[in-house]
Amino acid sequence: MNKQQFKKAVESAGASICNEMMTVYYNVEGTDRDKVAQAVAIVLGATATAKANANVFFDRGRKAFETPEAYRKAKGEFFKKLFTRIRADFNEKINEALKLFNEAVPQAAKDANKK
Repeated sequence: MNKQQFKKAVESAGASICNEMMTVYYNVEGTDRDKVAQAVAIVLGATATAKANANVFFDRGRKAFETPEAYRKAKGEFFKKLFTRIRADFNEKINEALKLFNEAVPQAAKDANKK
């Protein structure tokens, strides 16, 4: 997955999660709207942060390495570590938002969705 695809995937996931949260916000009686708003803000922040962090470039040029293979290997490792960290941070924030969101939804609505 390249940077552009990663950004689109993060944007799509964040928008989908926010859409579901806002559907509950407006349609489920007894929902704690303040907690849902906080959860949406966390998701939007995580999405923006992940997209911004994906704009990093490899700061060392080809001439800093002995061979082209060493350059490609170092660049590949750099981006693998970078996107692993960005993905982990994004998932952590999304999980935090989902926990907050689940606290906001009344138990009756949760029970109705299990059926």
